[in-house]
Amino acid sequence: MPEDPGKTKRFADEVGLREKRKIRARRKTSDQAWFGLGLFGVVGWSVAIPAVMGIFAGIWIDLKWPGPPSWTLMLMIIGIAAGCVNAWFWVSRHQSMISQERENDVE
Repeated sequence: MPEDPGKTKRFADEVGLREKRKIRARRKTSDQAWFGLGLFGVVGWSVAIPAVMGIFAGIWIDLKWPGPPSWTLMLMIIGIAAGCVNAWFWVSRHQSMISQERENDVE
């Protein structure tokens, strides 16, 4: 009984696709640990820097114009919130790049 040429081609394409993924995964194994540490660092710094800037600005305002509201505390919270939003955008952008790369692999 003769084999279906379309089925053979699909099988060959699937094997080729899996081989490409395997080769790319082997190349990226050493990079993944550094990427994870880098991601951890970027997310940490993107939250820490606005928080520290808010603290310094709040201390300066509290020293210049003393009063009942604590500008240091308010600006620190605003800085943390801004840093979290910044980190969320950064992580979601990289997540969409990774998912787009995976979708391009399938095609």
